[in-house]
Amino acid sequence: MECKLKNTIIYYKTYGEGLPIINLHGFTLDHRVLEGCMEPIFNKRNGYKRIYFDLPGMGKTKAESWIKNSNQMLNLCIEFIKRIIPKQRYLIVSESYGSYLARGIIYKNPKYVEGALFICPVMKAEQNKRSLPKNNNLITQPNVKMLDRYKKEIQPAIDIANTTFLNEFAKRGYPFSFDVDEKIKSFEKPSLFLLGRQDLTVGYRDAWDIVEKYPYATFAILDQAGHGLQVEQEELFNALVNEWLDRIESSLSNKESLK
Repeated sequence: MECKLKNTIIYYKTYGEGLPIINLHGFTLDHRVLEGCMEPIFNKRNGYKRIYFDLPGMGKTKAESWIKNSNQMLNLCIEFIKRIIPKQRYLIVSESYGSYLARGIIYKNPKYVEGALFICPVMKAEQNKRSLPKNNNLITQPNVKMLDRYKKEIQPAIDIANTTFLNEFAKRGYPFSFDVDEKIKSFEKPSLFLLGRQDLTVGYRDAWDIVEKYPYATFAILDQAGHGLQVEQEELFNALVNEWLDRIESSLSNKESLK
């Protein structure tokens, strides 16, 4: 499907009905990376409307010359959400760069976000400021299933990404013009941070700088997991995400009982 905004057409897909979940993928990828890891979970859970969309220059959403920085990318995401689910509360599922944008959404629209999942989140926009692990040895070798998922969920997106647009964006506009984690004072909704112990792209240590700002968050560092944590540790990923959804449902149920 397509969502026509003022200056952009966003490609998106939806599944199910119920509480909306906005899915934000990582840089150079597309909706398939989150569709691939989240839909198997929702095959066994009802009551959620999953919304997957492609950011500009990635997947089936065309690059736009006017989009030059993450401030504009964030505003576009917020505009898309307002158009698709106006004045509705929702959850956010995010991965890598998508988690950077997700925290921007939490800062800009906190009253609408009922919970958030951050998978291998970008914490420091500038690569030279990231605390990366020295141990990069993944003992677990990719098996046939892992390789198959990589070929279906990750590589096709990389192949069609607009590298000219994305390279220029990364050089000049990747960081917000503000410190998003400084702006968020406290996000008191059920959250989950999933971090790879061997993640050489974003690391895991930087996430602990904001642990006190997420008082209802689980922070999990998974061994034998790099920047493809959802594929490399599928069983743990599924268990932790299901537990997060259990907490979401309990939180919403408690809210209803207090009305």
